[in-house]
Amino acid sequence: MAKTDAVKSADKKFVPKKEVRAYAIAALGQGLVYSCMSSYITDYYMNVLSLNAMFVIMLMLLARVWDAINDPMMGMIVDRRSTKFGRMRPYPLITAIPIAALTILMFVNPGFDTQNKSIWLYVFVAVVYVAWGMIYTASDVPFWSMPNVMTPNPKERGNIISYGKTVGGIGSAVTVALPIIVGYFVAGMANADVVKYAVMAISMSLIGMPLFTLATFKTKERIQIPDAQKKAPGESGMLKRIFTCKPLMLVVLSGMLSFGRYMLQAAAPHVARYSGLYVGKKPETLAEYNSNISTVALVIQICAAVGMFGAMLFLPKLYKKFEYKHIMIVSCLGGFVASCVTIVVGWTTKNLLLCIPFMLISSIPLGVINNVSFAMVCDCLDFMEWKTGFRNTGLGSACQSFVNKIGNAFATVMIIGMYMIIDLDVATLNSKAESIVDVAMNLDALQNFGMFSLVTIVPGLSLLLCAIPLFFYDLTGKKKEKVFTELAVLRKERGVEIEE
Repeated sequence: MAKTDAVKSADKKFVPKKEVRAYAIAALGQGLVYSCMSSYITDYYMNVLSLNAMFVIMLMLLARVWDAINDPMMGMIVDRRSTKFGRMRPYPLITAIPIAALTILMFVNPGFDTQNKSIWLYVFVAVVYVAWGMIYTASDVPFWSMPNVMTPNPKERGNIISYGKTVGGIGSAVTVALPIIVGYFVAGMANADVVKYAVMAISMSLIGMPLFTLATFKTKERIQIPDAQKKAPGESGMLKRIFTCKPLMLVVLSGMLSFGRYMLQAAAPHVARYSGLYVGKKPETLAEYNSNISTVALVIQICAAVGMFGAMLFLPKLYKKFEYKHIMIVSCLGGFVASCVTIVVGWTTKNLLLCIPFMLISSIPLGVINNVSFAMVCDCLDFMEWKTGFRNTGLGSACQSFVNKIGNAFATVMIIGMYMIIDLDVATLNSKAESIVDVAMNLDALQNFGMFSLVTIVPGLSLLLCAIPLFFYDLTGKKKEKVFTELAVLRKERGVEIEE
């Protein structure tokens, strides 16, 4: 097969539009459920169950240590064995029901005493949280590996990822908005938070997971990669190939440093409760206070959603003109500058509405990093296959899954850590019933500033750090073109089957 033929093959499209849509709708279903955990679990643990802050921090950290083992294990399982239904496709179907059940249990208390904090409440929370993470890994790693086997065309693959991430982001936005909207209707209830989170978890699970199974029923694996064989003497193992792939490790490091992007959404309910910001009249009653929480959180979440989706919509056009690396760097640096301006404007004026333009800009990296980093991982796997003859698709995608979980964990730790730094005792506040309004709206300046920083300067600094490793990423331009062109030839020579 000549190189010119390889170039023509690289431009060929393999995936019909209806299949791309099915994959994107499956991503929508996943987004509906994943956002329950990523956006609201800290608020639920801290302000509804009133769990001990150190317990929550340790739970998140220890769960991530387990993920450091669990994610690569899942990646290796995917790489080693295929089934008659495919290598990736069976997992969304197998994991859908367990994920739905565990998501509901994560936000619906089955009867444990939250006032006296029984040890069994803590055991229940820990078991459900860790189990959810394990089952989610078993679905997430294969699901986001699927574009690698749906098409050999890198441009088509990038567009599938971009479309899937964009539509999946819509699912996340729906989930984020739902408790806020429900919050307006239950604002006068003493257990308003309990109701809104129960509605969110049950409805999103029952809608999201059936949609997720479309990835099993409506997609096709066209690249038939042989099962991994026993390692020959002197041959590098899977983990060594991953850790010695320099471009991939730079993308992973960049992703870990970008943990602050998760805080714009995850910290919104915390900022709404305790930053002292309000829209309209200052709250004086419990109902007004609960309503203000929904309003402030809604403004922050809308900014995050609009900035994120705006970036996602423009990415396919940007891909045609700019390298992934440059898109990432510019968006991260722009987000950092915008976050600095946001905290200055917000803190000096106390007017949340004046912050909106700058919060929109600082939210752009949410969409960019979510999409572009996955496309970069796929390019890195092409590079590894070109260089070594092996393609560890599952393990490579597991790296990205691990990065996302680490990012969420770091964001959670930062949020809870801020409670401890500014000495904000949630249990004391929750014990004050109606007077919680006076207490929460009259925290000292340091406490208000600390909370506001969770959606401004802290994410901004994280974005600045995220850009640094990307300056050393060199899988671009002619080098990238050479890899893709020669890889098509090498696949033909190695007998890798690609179905139409």
